[in-house]
Amino acid sequence: MAHILLVEDDPNLGFLLQDSLETAGYTVTLCPDGEAGLAAFAQQTFDLCVLDVMLPHRDGFSVAEEMRKREISVPFMFLTAKALKADRLQGFELGCDDYLTKPFGLEELVYRVKAILRRTVRVSEPVSEKPPQNAPEVLTFGASTLEVKNLLLHVGGHTHTLTDREAELLRLFVQHPHQLLRREEILQRLWQDDGYFVGRSLDVFISRLRKYLQPDSSVKITTVHGRGYKLEVAE
Repeated sequence: MAHILLVEDDPNLGFLLQDSLETAGYTVTLCPDGEAGLAAFAQQTFDLCVLDVMLPHRDGFSVAEEMRKREISVPFMFLTAKALKADRLQGFELGCDDYLTKPFGLEELVYRVKAILRRTVRVSEPVSEKPPQNAPEVLTFGASTLEVKNLLLHVGGHTHTLTDREAELLRLFVQHPHQLLRREEILQRLWQDDGYFVGRSLDVFISRLRKYLQPDSSVKITTVHGRGYKLEVAE
């Protein structure tokens, strides 16, 4: 059963959201402000964090930044009454998995939460002597190595801990070297959404992966303008 951290300062809305998520089968810890949310985050393990942006003491964006420092792989989504384009872009640039603008329907929230958890929650499996051949634990490309399950990327003597989304995106590229991956295809496969704001989030993740891979001159993520991206690996 997935455990969700919900940080919402409106007590009535917080109760409704908690009740809806628990009715859907999730365990929910509700906190009334950013500091309380961070305290709960430090004490427990969560599968998803749902953060209101306008919070007392600390806003949702700064809370998310602090959470990323402590646990880089945890997914999170923002709830806000702010519909400004700049605010939505800031949320996606922080690496959020979704952004829901108030007012919204409770069914929509539950649907979006399910979509995120379906992509990110790992199901424990019995340990076998040999990993499935179609799902390798380690992917090597150029002079770099990606440990899929551990979210670790080894490049040029350095190790980077990736987010789930970064690892998913890089694995997609590595599994299709020298092939054009269209933007719409990537967005639908990883986000199940090809809207404008999610597209900007993809741009952020591509930029991060390029930065991580920069020390390895044998690999390069190139942009095919108007179409998508391609991972080129020198022979």
